[in-house]
Amino acid sequence: MDALHAPWRIDYILAPKRIPTPGEPSLFTEIARSNDDVANYVIARSKTCYAVLNAFPYNGGHLMVVPYRQTAGLDELTDEELLDLMRLLRRCQAALTAVMKPQGFNIGINLGKVAGAGIVEHLHIHIVPRWSGDINFMPVIAGTAVIPEALLETAAKLRAALQSQD
Repeated sequence: MDALHAPWRIDYILAPKRIPTPGEPSLFTEIARSNDDVANYVIARSKTCYAVLNAFPYNGGHLMVVPYRQTAGLDELTDEELLDLMRLLRRCQAALTAVMKPQGFNIGINLGKVAGAGIVEHLHIHIVPRWSGDINFMPVIAGTAVIPEALLETAAKLRAALQSQD
């Protein structure tokens, strides 16, 4: 039997789960304020939002577009923020298409804990590239997703593709 390894998952599995207290900045706010885009897997920044690779992805290239301002819902965004969010989402989808050549995408927002939001207090849009047959036995049998490329490499490729759009 071949062994497939996804060693970065153990950090997530074993790490204490952060329970935000009211008024505490979210993880996304901390990333927004950081200057270390490489360490945080930030691939693009715009006026009111940024794009970041998911550190614990469902699939290779899984990224999120996040407003800088911490808000739980779409109704709290200004028209400018909402437009900027959608424009960056469109740019990221184009970069993923150029770099990873997916056959489709899942793009979505989970609003509220019962809807599957992991960071309830800070709205974010998921972009997950998809390929025919990308879901195999691993998630069912081993509870593990196999991501075919290191996050730092994927981030560098996507940054380059996004910069070429400017």
